[in-house]
Amino acid sequence: MTMRVGLKEITSRITKIFYTEENNLVLTIFWNSLYAAFFLLPLGINLSTPFFIISIILGIVNIFRSNKRLVLDNKALLLFPLYFIIMLVSLVYTDNMSDGVDLVQRSLALFFFPIIFLFVKEDASTVKKLFDFLLLGLIISFFINLVAAIYDCMLIITGEVIFSFSLETISLIFKAFTHGWNHFIGSEFSILVNPSYVSLYILLVLSYHLKKKIESRIQLLIVIILFLYLFLLASIAAYLILAIMSLLLMFSITDKNKKYTMVIVFILGLIVFLNNPRVFDFYSNITTATNTSEIDNTAVEKSRLLTWYAGIKLIQQAPFFGYGIGDTNDVLIEKYQELDYFHNYQNRYNAHNQFLQTYLQTGIVGFGILLNIFILLGLRMNRSRNEFSVFLILFISLFFESMLVRFNGIVFFSIIVPLLLKKRSILSSRIIRNE
Repeated sequence: MTMRVGLKEITSRITKIFYTEENNLVLTIFWNSLYAAFFLLPLGINLSTPFFIISIILGIVNIFRSNKRLVLDNKALLLFPLYFIIMLVSLVYTDNMSDGVDLVQRSLALFFFPIIFLFVKEDASTVKKLFDFLLLGLIISFFINLVAAIYDCMLIITGEVIFSFSLETISLIFKAFTHGWNHFIGSEFSILVNPSYVSLYILLVLSYHLKKKIESRIQLLIVIILFLYLFLLASIAAYLILAIMSLLLMFSITDKNKKYTMVIVFILGLIVFLNNPRVFDFYSNITTATNTSEIDNTAVEKSRLLTWYAGIKLIQQAPFFGYGIGDTNDVLIEKYQELDYFHNYQNRYNAHNQFLQTYLQTGIVGFGILLNIFILLGLRMNRSRNEFSVFLILFISLFFESMLVRFNGIVFFSIIVPLLLKKRSILSSRIIRNE
């Protein structure tokens, strides 16, 4: 009898963690595949890809099984399939078909997920679990990166990892950390996924979960870990977004004493983040490098500005149709060579700005569709400062990265943004349903 009760409790807890719906195995597996994919997203895109594929297949099956009529209250979601179709059209004037077809295959999520969400029923608690699983994946990825960084530091001085403890060992460990600090900052600390994407995941999780008060030590510890993770990832774009989010949060506080306390905390936090070595590198790399040949692997900020300049020059030469999704990177690399941007040419950089990347790929039509998505998102996300901060996270991120080039950016964008664009926000506690 006791064993049966114990099994019931375990089953009940598992049911609360995962999605279950009686008499609908397709939707049950659909949502649980998405949960698994979001959990694995910070741990490596190759791990999460099979689960995204499973969820797409089952989402399509659900469309054909559903008896619901398509209601166009959420017709803004159809902008995503339209964007995908414009990408397909650009293949007509693309010479490099191989790269173009590869990008089309990676972008299938942009076509399918928004249409799937027109037919899939979801509520606030269902969507909240996406962020909970993403949070769990971020915490695990933080400790994996931390262990890897410590291991690399130890190898710098000793050539091996030391397991014994003595005064000499402590001295060696301290020396290893002093000389191996770079393993804890920037891309060196993010061995699993590009730090720009991890920073985006962290900011969205923070924005989603900080809309409620911190009521336990575990919640406080999680927030501290996420802020430390952001600091070590050293993304300038993430720092900028975090500062704006903090200001929005302060302005929403009505109590004067609490507001003054938050101002002091904000200033102290600003001092800490500005003391990150990569921030000083950013300023010096932008201002001191005058000749493109001087730019080495650490001065990526200057090369990013040069990338944007090259992209704008190319847009001026093909303002209407762009160059096609297969040829965009090729013409960018040719432009780097023409302008003598050695570092950019050597590393074959894309536009590092999704709006520029889209304009180069599909011309003014694709650019207009992408911009329209964010105009509509901004209009729907102005109901509260919390929602508007989420809009800023996504919008500013696209200015610093070509997110719709890599699969981990494409799937995240094609799931989160459509859910935000729906008639009722996933950030509220109200039930979201397609009727």
